[in-house]
Amino acid sequence: MAAPGKCFLITGPPGVGKSTLIMRVFESLKSSNPSFKIQGFYTREIRQGGERVGFEVVTLDGRRAPLASTTTSSSESSRWPTVGKYKVDVASFESLALPELEVKDDTDLFIIDEVGKMELYSSSFFPAVLKVLESNIPVLASIPIPKFGRDIPAVARLRNHPDASLFTLNPSNRDAMKEQIYSQLVDILRKH
Repeated sequence: MAAPGKCFLITGPPGVGKSTLIMRVFESLKSSNPSFKIQGFYTREIRQGGERVGFEVVTLDGRRAPLASTTTSSSESSRWPTVGKYKVDVASFESLALPELEVKDDTDLFIIDEVGKMELYSSSFFPAVLKVLESNIPVLASIPIPKFGRDIPAVARLRNHPDASLFTLNPSNRDAMKEQIYSQLVDILRKH
């Protein structure tokens, strides 16, 4: 299992800035330590006319694939799982995200944004996340807050993992939290 404190989990309500914080930490790490090998992905909103119509998964080197949409309507998409009003394109997600979670000897850090309900419709996703945790390579990931007091079982497993450090984000602590996570990661990565 990952050494204590090597799994950084960012949580907080929707829209609080979890993905933004993770990308700011990633950009700071890349600019201050260009030799670090960081792999993983993040999710990004897709908007049309100011309205959110879906999400896409984006690798850290900029490749993109659809994750979920309200505008997809094909015979194939009618069989896709749904989260709220979004249809989740599991095959598209897996084709881009799963290779990013392959453990390699030279990887210094994994970024996983997010381990959430949409992503967990992939039966291969959580086992890949667990392999990353077992690799002893540091992880920076986001997880949703429990809804109505109920946690998604896989998310609860991460949240309760003995090697996880949980950071709860809110509008007043975002900037301080970014600096705290960045400095802790730099310390770990320099020793890694």
